[in-house]
Amino acid sequence: MPSHPPEGEPVPSDGSLPPASRSALGVRGFGVYVHVPFCASRCGYCDFNTYTATELGGGASTDAYADTALAEIELAARALGPASPPARTVFFGGGTPTLLPAADMVRLLRGIEQQFGLAAGAEVTTEANPESVDEAYLDQLRAGGFTRISLGMQSARPHVLAALDRRHTPGRAEQAVAAARRAGFEHVNLDLIYGTPGETDDDWQASLDAAIAAGVDHVSAYALIVEDGTRLSRQVATGQLSAPDDDVLADRYERAERTLTAAGLTWYEVSNWAADQEARCRHNGLYWRGGDWWGVGPGAHSHVAGTRWWNVRHPVSYADRLAHGRSPAQGREVLSESARQAEQVLLGVRLRDGLDLVDLSAAGRAASRRAVDDGLLDPAEHALGRAVLTLRGRLLADAVVRDLVD
Repeated sequence: MPSHPPEGEPVPSDGSLPPASRSALGVRGFGVYVHVPFCASRCGYCDFNTYTATELGGGASTDAYADTALAEIELAARALGPASPPARTVFFGGGTPTLLPAADMVRLLRGIEQQFGLAAGAEVTTEANPESVDEAYLDQLRAGGFTRISLGMQSARPHVLAALDRRHTPGRAEQAVAAARRAGFEHVNLDLIYGTPGETDDDWQASLDAAIAAGVDHVSAYALIVEDGTRLSRQVATGQLSAPDDDVLADRYERAERTLTAAGLTWYEVSNWAADQEARCRHNGLYWRGGDWWGVGPGAHSHVAGTRWWNVRHPVSYADRLAHGRSPAQGREVLSESARQAEQVLLGVRLRDGLDLVDLSAAGRAASRRAVDDGLLDPAEHALGRAVLTLRGRLLADAVVRDLVD
């Protein structure tokens, strides 16, 4: 979610949507995102809307959070109305959702089920830091209906974890994976970050090898980005640390592709590899394919059929609005058809399934032919009417997208 969303237009106090968006709700699927804004400590590279106890200053707490979020879930059900489809996916992100008691996590899921319903076979995911879960906690989540867990491993090397300000020790992520498997989680993801200052090729290979050895069916691998306003950005600006090198990042990505593919994990989005179709993250698929979701929590973003809105960022302001029966939304925008089309290209071209060439403008189709000539799009797929990135194209995905949209 953007650190500084646009101003937008006002949102009705009851959270109601434009009739056109409400009538098209769920055509491309519907899910619920729950943002839990709490962290035990702030990682130096992170610019997400998260807060430690010190930063909150006693103005909000994990103890009251479930009740506050349930109030927004009830408001959402009223705003969407009885014709709202059941949620196909639910995703708890953060922050560190698993800083909430497991009973509260399950209570929030039950609230979503009561207000919206859960589709048969719904995917229910939570993010977690390895040190924030144990077997008893994971047993409660699994028994309560969670089906998937995503653990923030980031690296297998202690000095890399230290550079990222991560608190867990090497090996702890693998232990958490094993505990999740024993609890009955069929789908387990590990998040990795490459390009951290001080990380070597051997360090990155060790992290990939450790993730594979842990026995997960999904790996997400992200290049380190130096975000403005973070501790990492200040360290880079003052010369304490070196900024990630683009050539190094490209080499690390290619190494990830080779290693994960050899282990039976296939890329299906530029930064994501899965063992099979069932292991893919369906909730993220909603985002990538223009689906609908209601985002619960401070700073959470939502989208329904071309209407996008975002909540106030601070937990105290968020709780205060809901306590007074008002929508916590700060602003919204109704996307034009051209803006929706541009977003479809922006996100769709990053997928292994690619993008139908008919979804591109005439200029975009011409750009796609040039991209094939430049080795950025797969020629065989292009001949079948689809724009699918090659490995080189994945490394230059942002530039490819710009050409296809312009």
